[in-house]
Amino acid sequence: MGILSRFRNIMASNVNALLDKAENPEKMIDQTLRQLANDLAAVKKETAGVMAEETRTRRESDANIADVNKNMELARKALAQGNEDHARVFLNKKNELEAQGVELQKLAEAAQGNAVQMRQMHDKLVKDINALRSRKSTIKSNISIAKATEKVNKMGVAGSKAEGALQAFDRFEQQAQERLDRARSLAELNEVPRDEALALADLYKDGGGAALDDELAALKAEMGLAPAVSVDDEIATLYQEIGDDSPREN
Repeated sequence: MGILSRFRNIMASNVNALLDKAENPEKMIDQTLRQLANDLAAVKKETAGVMAEETRTRRESDANIADVNKNMELARKALAQGNEDHARVFLNKKNELEAQGVELQKLAEAAQGNAVQMRQMHDKLVKDINALRSRKSTIKSNISIAKATEKVNKMGVAGSKAEGALQAFDRFEQQAQERLDRARSLAELNEVPRDEALALADLYKDGGGAALDDELAALKAEMGLAPAVSVDDEIATLYQEIGDDSPREN
């Protein structure tokens, strides 16, 4: 029977060990699940026939044993009635049935062994399939988490790039400000020096200088800084200092 020839391979298979060596566990799980599902379908299909064979051979063996016992009992009854020839017939039949019973017992035991293997394979396949399905769910969850982590890492890289760009803009802004400061300083250095004499000359146009002196003297007197004197008095004083007492007309 084909499925029974694979018994040793199925029972000896270590699915977890195979998955641990696989480069793509998720793909390997799908492939293994399909193979195990096919094996389980074959086991289920043939299990009924194997178990029916076990039942039939066991029934025939049990019937043979019953016939052996029956003929043995008939031989006893024949001897009890003094009929030895009839007893010989029953004993010959018993011996014939016992010879057949040996073969029937072997067939029954073989059928029983096949049925045991089928049940073991069925249980092993169901166990492996359930374990794989559970592990597949775990692997898929881990893959989803890994993908999410990779996205977060990529976003972190993008964030660091953005942070670097902002730092670069800060440097650019600082450099631009320094450049502006240098330009302003250079502009101040390039300005034409102010001619103070020309500026003062404007005060003396149209008698502006005298009026300004009078206003300044009045302000000093108001603030108590100096006695209020007229410009004429100041000019007279200057004449005295230079030894010229004659006032001059303006």
